[in-house]
Amino acid sequence: MKQIVLGLIACFFAVSYGFAQSNTNAGITNLPRIAIAGLGIESSTFSPAVTQEEAFHARYGPEVFNAYPFMMPISPLRKQAIWLPTIVGKSLPGGAVTRQAYESLVNKTLDSLKKYGPYDGLYFDIHGAMSVVGLDDPEGDFLTRIRNVIGYKTLVSTSMDLHGNVSWRLAQNSDLITCYRMAPHEDAMQTKERAVVNLLERIKTGKGKPAYKAWIPVPILLPGEKTSTRIEPGKSLYHEVEPIADHKDGIVDAAIWIGYAWADEPRNHAVVMVTGDDKAKVTQAAEKLALDFWNVRNQFGFVAPTGTLEKCLADALASPKHPFFISDTGDNPTAGGAGDVTWTLTQLLARPEFQRADGPSLIYASIPAPELVKKAIAAGVGGHVEGTAGAAVDARFAPPVLLKGTVESIVYGDKDAEVEVVVKVGSLHIIVTQKRKPYHKEIDFTRLNLAPRKADIVVVKIGYLEPELYAMQVGWIMALTPGGVNQDLASLPYKRIKRPMFPFDKDMKTPNLSAQLVPLSGASK
Repeated sequence: MKQIVLGLIACFFAVSYGFAQSNTNAGITNLPRIAIAGLGIESSTFSPAVTQEEAFHARYGPEVFNAYPFMMPISPLRKQAIWLPTIVGKSLPGGAVTRQAYESLVNKTLDSLKKYGPYDGLYFDIHGAMSVVGLDDPEGDFLTRIRNVIGYKTLVSTSMDLHGNVSWRLAQNSDLITCYRMAPHEDAMQTKERAVVNLLERIKTGKGKPAYKAWIPVPILLPGEKTSTRIEPGKSLYHEVEPIADHKDGIVDAAIWIGYAWADEPRNHAVVMVTGDDKAKVTQAAEKLALDFWNVRNQFGFVAPTGTLEKCLADALASPKHPFFISDTGDNPTAGGAGDVTWTLTQLLARPEFQRADGPSLIYASIPAPELVKKAIAAGVGGHVEGTAGAAVDARFAPPVLLKGTVESIVYGDKDAEVEVVVKVGSLHIIVTQKRKPYHKEIDFTRLNLAPRKADIVVVKIGYLEPELYAMQVGWIMALTPGGVNQDLASLPYKRIKRPMFPFDKDMKTPNLSAQLVPLSGASK
C-alpha cells in the first residue's frame, strides 16, 4: 500500500511539473524538449544476492534534478531546454535485479515518457553493468523499449560508468555515448554534464545525430582493481581519450569501457567507441585506442600490494605506519558483493592479538545484522550485546559470526544502512548495520565516534580505496578474500563470456580490432 501511495504522489508531482514547465515556457518555441531517464547498478551474477526495486531509491519528476548539481535552477544548462525528467534510480551494486523490479521501474519510465512527448532529446543516465534475472543486456533492452515510445528522431545521449558494458544494441540505439575517464570515478558528475552538453549542442546547432559511431569490442576482461587510472598503464591509456574527444573537427566524443568483470554475459568485455561526423577520423581514433589498449594488456596489475588475509594482517601489525588500511576485496558491496560475507571477520575474531581490549585497535567496516542492531538499541550505548551477524545472504564461505561486546555508538538515518551501531569486541571496533553500506568517506566513520586516523588498522569491504580513504592511509594492502566479487577471476565459473578472452586465454592471437560502424539509430526501421 505504501508503494502505491508513493507512486500516486510521484505521478501527481510529475503531472503538475509537466504543466508547470509547459506554462513557464509558453510562447517559447526555440527551446528543445529533453527527457531524462535511467537506472544504474553493478550486478554480480556470482553473488547469491538479488536486488529489489526499493534498492534503486528512484527519483520521480522534478526530484530527478536533485541528482545533478549542474541542473539546479540557477544553472545555465537548466535554462537551455524544457526538461522533462521521468525516473532516475541508482542502487548500490549488488546481486542480479529481480525481473519484477526491473519491469516495474522500466514500465513506470515508459508510462511517464508516453505522457509528455514528443521529445527533441533524451538524456539516458545509466551505469551499464546491470544484470537482471533471466534477461541479457538489460540496458540495451531498456533503451530499445524507450525508442519504441519516443521514436528515432529523438536524439539520445547516454552516459555510463567505464565499468559498464556496451552491447551492439545499446550502441545502435544511442546517438551520443560517453563514459567516465577516471577510476576511482572522480569525474562522474563531469561525465554526466558532458553527455548533456553534447546533446544540447547537437540539437541547438541542428547537427543532429553524429554520422558515424565506431564500435570495437576488445577481448579483455579485468577487474577495476587492475585498471585504475591512478597507475600505469591505465593512467596513460585514459590520458589519450580527452585529446581525441576535444578535437571538435569531426569527432564528438571518445570512450574506453573496461567492462564489468563479475557478470557472466556475452556482452562482458572491454569496448572502445568514438562518435563523430568524419568517418576517417572516427575510425582511426577508435582503432588507435583499441590497439593501444590491447598492446598494454600484460602490464595491468593491482593498484596496491596484495596478499592473503594472513599476510595482510602480518604486514599491518608489523608496520609503524598508522592508519594501515586493508581492503577486504572479495565482498566489496560497491563492486556487487552481498556485503554480508563473514569470512574475514571470523578470522579477525580468532586472532589472539585482538582479543584483549588493549590490543591493536582495528576498525572493521562492516557487517549487516538487523537483529543484532535491534539488540544493541535495546542495550543502549555502553550496554552489553550478544548475537550473530552476517551470512544471511552469502553463507558460502563462513557461517554467521557470534559477536559479544559493548555498544559504543548508535546512529540513525543513513540512506543505505538506515541504522548503524559500533560493537567493541576485544580491540575490534565492528560496525554493524541494519542494511549493507559501503564506507568510503571519513565522515562515515567519525559520525559513529570512530577515529580512523588514530586506529592502528582499518579493514574496509572495498577494492581500490576511494579518494578520502586513499588520502588518509599511510599503509595499504588488498586482501584477496572470497566473495561474490573475488579478484581471482580464473576461479569464477564463467560459462557464457565470449572466448578467447584475455587473461583467461593468455596465448590468444591478436584479435581483429578494426572499427565496426554502428548503424544510426532507427536506420533499420
